[in-house]
Amino acid sequence: MAKTTDSKKSKKDGVSTSDRSVAASRVTRRLTAEDREEQIVQKAIHYFATHGFTASTHDLAREIGITQPLLYRYFPSKEALVDRVFDEVYLSRWNPDWEDWLMDRTHPLGERMCRYYKDYARIILRSDWIRIFVFAGLTREGINGRYLTRLRERIFDVVLAELRYEHDLSKPTEDQYEQEIELVWAIHASIFYIGMRKWIYGLPVPKNIDRLIEQKVTAFLEGAPAVMREIRGTPKQKAASRRAPRAA
Repeated sequence: MAKTTDSKKSKKDGVSTSDRSVAASRVTRRLTAEDREEQIVQKAIHYFATHGFTASTHDLAREIGITQPLLYRYFPSKEALVDRVFDEVYLSRWNPDWEDWLMDRTHPLGERMCRYYKDYARIILRSDWIRIFVFAGLTREGINGRYLTRLRERIFDVVLAELRYEHDLSKPTEDQYEQEIELVWAIHASIFYIGMRKWIYGLPVPKNIDRLIEQKVTAFLEGAPAVMREIRGTPKQKAASRRAPRAA
């Protein structure tokens, strides 16, 4: 009698639990190579964001739910998988329009910077982005370099060039440039730190991120030009600006 009851419990609509497992396995095996690779990458993203990069390929395969030989079929080494994850999380989410937005002088610089940083914040203020970036900085020496180099060349340098144009400032010397770039690092880091507070420290963050970004950009544009003039030894009263004069 007990066996009959167990048999009924193990079936649903005439299909046993074991039959369902076999069917599920067949569905998994039917994945195309591209779909399987994408599945591995997405599960690896979750794993690295949660545990960092210290796991072995055996641990990774077990967590992902595949065999180690199958993992090696798609990624010949752990480093290859890490590189793919980094490309997926960071480089593939890079918006090529950002540079054009910042260089579009038909709009005020503050408006351009707000547009960029609001969009950038929507990309980076996520658990996987912040946590993998931190883990990579701690344990994968140099892996962040590609992203930070791109950031400096395509964003920071553009912002500084637009500030110089806006305030008619001369091209900096090498030493002056290194001082200027720290000003952009400061505003950029302050936005990144919102994600640190939420996803690393578990602290509350402001709900209205767009308004916070507007405030940070305003503070940056009020202070950075004065510091850039000071770096050059240019008296404030002689500093010119290309901004249109206010109507009387």
